[in-house]
Amino acid sequence: MITPKVLIPMSDYGHDPTETAVPYAAFKKAGFKVEFATENGKAPECDKKMLQGITQKLIGATKDAVNAYKEMSITPEFQRPVSWTSADFSLESYNLVFLPGGHEKGVRQLIDSPIIHKHLASYFPATKKPSSKSVAAVCHGVMVLSETEGADRKCVIHECVTTALPTRFEQVAFWGTRAFLGDYYKTYGAGSDNVEESVRKRLDNPNKQYKNSLGMSPCSRGTRFVVQDEKYNYISGRFPADAQMLARKTIALVQGSVA
Repeated sequence: MITPKVLIPMSDYGHDPTETAVPYAAFKKAGFKVEFATENGKAPECDKKMLQGITQKLIGATKDAVNAYKEMSITPEFQRPVSWTSADFSLESYNLVFLPGGHEKGVRQLIDSPIIHKHLASYFPATKKPSSKSVAAVCHGVMVLSETEGADRKCVIHECVTTALPTRFEQVAFWGTRAFLGDYYKTYGAGSDNVEESVRKRLDNPNKQYKNSLGMSPCSRGTRFVVQDEKYNYISGRFPADAQMLARKTIALVQGSVA
């Protein structure tokens, strides 16, 4: 029986703890082997504003997500990630590449990495069905893919259906916290494109391919929202409230593809 192997690439600092720890815990519970990767093999840290203090209480992770992050952060795989800049780094052996999001500016280290782009430019086309390889992304994690160009100079998800952080959510968070957090909720600074705009402009037909939902409550039935492509083993979510459903559907996708 095949044990699926998962890689979670991360910036040194700034990813959302819910979008990282909730899927990680679900992957481990499903029996997957999970590894992390950072630029130079440094143990990553998630966004502290989401984990502690008044910002955690007002806009951050839930108590369960914080606990899940604490458990994940002391594991050997989290403390000793592989380095994506090492000469022998490759995505070839992984059945799943999972790209977490986060709006803290540190996540640009991953989104903008030419090395990660190079590896994904080879890996993502190999997820075309039938395939034993898959990719999942949530929130700003989708931008890692929309910023990755193939040999045709189109982004690797140019023909896929996808979702990402909705503009409405990003704008509400930005304007609602600007007085005390400045442009914290704008990863590339005030006035930059919203995540949804960044992703939509890279799709062949954004009006048909970009899927959206403005349901926000993580507890109400039907408001969690993920999108699964039909041509590729690719699945995406919008924001932290989608993390559990995204993980569950990703596990099913991976298990079905490696069977």
